[in-house]
Amino acid sequence: MSTRDEIEEKRRGIRERIQAGGSVLIGIGGEWKQNPGKEDEGKLILREEVERAYDSLYQLIKDRDYFVITTVTDGQIWKSPLDPKRIAAPCGNIGWRQCAKACTKDIWEEGEVPDGICPHCGSPLVPNTIRCGCYIEEGYLPQWEAYTRWLSRTLNRPLTVLELGEGFALPTVIRWPFEKTVFLNQKAYLYRVHSRFSQISGEVKEKGTGIAEDSVEFINGFWK
Repeated sequence: MSTRDEIEEKRRGIRERIQAGGSVLIGIGGEWKQNPGKEDEGKLILREEVERAYDSLYQLIKDRDYFVITTVTDGQIWKSPLDPKRIAAPCGNIGWRQCAKACTKDIWEEGEVPDGICPHCGSPLVPNTIRCGCYIEEGYLPQWEAYTRWLSRTLNRPLTVLELGEGFALPTVIRWPFEKTVFLNQKAYLYRVHSRFSQISGEVKEKGTGIAEDSVEFINGFWK
């Protein structure tokens, strides 16, 4: 762990880089889950801490051109002040419902089908997340397409990449693609914040800073 002064210096560096202009790419991972399971990275986080972290993150990047990718499925991000048009959640959302047998590509909001039964085949509706055996991806694809278009416009332009709390549970969604983005964009810089997995690979080591801190606490520390 870093000293308090070192942590504050890193926060200043992030703030200054973001305020200097350019776009901001944000990844939110397992440390931001409300109730991490035993297979997840992270600790039990109180709802108030997570809510405040989303608010703190928004205050940090609200005036910038940003996009957020999250692997967290608890739906808390959709209740935050972050612009939903600037969020992609490829792992789904427990607040959305799909047919357990995936008989249809339809996805419903929570409570939209009061009896929780698929109107097409009579199967139960289940949360539309990757934990579902027949995960329907159509729910997130429009926003993923919006993200890829946004990302293409950042090539060879100033880009701050802020990875928060993503370990190795799903490295192909945020961790490895973010490193590739930084590698390809000569004007990109990566900040990786994680209590245990803040290491940065050799290919982009000179274009990134690893911060070995709990990412929820780190972001909340911007606004004490």
